[in-house]
Amino acid sequence: MNSSKEKARTLRERARALAREPEGIEEDESHLEVVVFMLAHERYALELTHIREVYPLKELTPLPGTPDFVLGIINVRGQILSIIDIKRFFELPEKGLTNLNQVIILESEEMEFGILADEILGTKSIPASTIQASLPTLTGIRADYLKGVTGDRVVILDGEKIVSDEKMVVQ
Repeated sequence: MNSSKEKARTLRERARALAREPEGIEEDESHLEVVVFMLAHERYALELTHIREVYPLKELTPLPGTPDFVLGIINVRGQILSIIDIKRFFELPEKGLTNLNQVIILESEEMEFGILADEILGTKSIPASTIQASLPTLTGIRADYLKGVTGDRVVILDGEKIVSDEKMVVQ
């Protein structure tokens, strides 16, 4: 009898210890929830608030007479979306299409389109305090769309600027 009461007390103590909030985690610190992806052998990220979904690149239909950064259009469950090759837009080296290519569908109230990613690496929660302003190697058009860079060199793009930029609209 004594041992079963002792076991029950030990289990209750363990349950209380496990139910406590972890120490050292700051509740007030804001985090960016992002999708991390590869572009031309570099890691980039976009906030989830601007992403509708990630979709595999399947049947891409090229559109003649569009800027070279517009790859074409795809059909996503009955909706026709234009696909932007962000590498061309940012003047990054070409890698070519592979079966790892994914389309990150961005949306705002005014616009929806997809950007081509070489590979999706996953999602990540990044503490806002760890984001640095920039890197000296990021120049030109990429710097205009930069939100920051993490300590492990993930370039965070400003999704709001990308979805609201008139350069992305093709008439």
